[in-house]
Amino acid sequence: MNYRKNEAKEYSRENMRGIWAAALNPMTTDFAIDEDGLRSNFDHWIDELKIQGFFIAGKQGEFFSMSLDERKRNFEFAAEVCSGRAGTIMSCSDQNFDTVIELAQHAQNVGADYIVVHAPILHFIHERDDTIYNYYKEICDRVDVGIAMWSHPDSGYLMSPELCNRIAELPNIMAIKYSVPRDMYSRLTEMVGDKILVSTASEDEWFDNIVELNWQLYLCSSPPYLLQTKNDLRMYKYTELAFAGEIEKARSIRDSLEPVRKALKDTRPGGKPQAHQKYWQELLGQAGGPVRSPLLQLTNEEKLQTKAAFDACGLIL
Repeated sequence: MNYRKNEAKEYSRENMRGIWAAALNPMTTDFAIDEDGLRSNFDHWIDELKIQGFFIAGKQGEFFSMSLDERKRNFEFAAEVCSGRAGTIMSCSDQNFDTVIELAQHAQNVGADYIVVHAPILHFIHERDDTIYNYYKEICDRVDVGIAMWSHPDSGYLMSPELCNRIAELPNIMAIKYSVPRDMYSRLTEMVGDKILVSTASEDEWFDNIVELNWQLYLCSSPPYLLQTKNDLRMYKYTELAFAGEIEKARSIRDSLEPVRKALKDTRPGGKPQAHQKYWQELLGQAGGPVRSPLLQLTNEEKLQTKAAFDACGLIL
């Protein structure tokens, strides 16, 4: 690690900046993880798209279909390929607490910059705050690496800004991916100040969050490598312009991406987000491949509709 446990907050604020993306895991026709394809994707994402960090083995990466050994290998591979080139935040989320700890310790040992752990599924508990606080405290007690919280509706509830602010006091809690309505993450941003980085995965709101909330981090989803090509870096450009205070130039570029956003969203079947994004990757020349069961593959008709929208969206290849 490049920092001590009690330096995690300061280190992340100095080094975790800009656009971080959630990596999809490309797969071969026999549903093995395609490491050659993933390496090629990382090279493109880092060298040509200027993405500054990666969320590894999360929902986009189909962690729920991966064995424990595969998840560990995914960490090792990403840490190796990204070393010295881009940051990594390894998703150690699991409903089994021992698995969370095993993954967290492995991520720390193989050189992850940070880890992220989503709030546990506790729909069966009506008063959750103390349990959730204890959950993150125990993880903090077991590892030194910086830890990002992650709250989203999949857990069956949303962590309140007040609870997140309380957890933010723990020494190596350094960020949160806060997949909640904007009024909630705006309130948390004001509450935590410089204690932790607050972010969300919505590219639609990213520009506004830089300008209005002074955010420095986009954490994390797939738009950074689905809305851009090596010849069309509009997300990167509007981000850097917004950081530099050139707001109207940034806004114009952000707005120009709307046909691409619309094409991506309007053709995505509600039950097939990973399959659709992998096919879009293939249209961009990236490695994609199939999804694993129980996820559903795109039909030929869905592919034809996606291809037509892709061709017409104005993205420069």
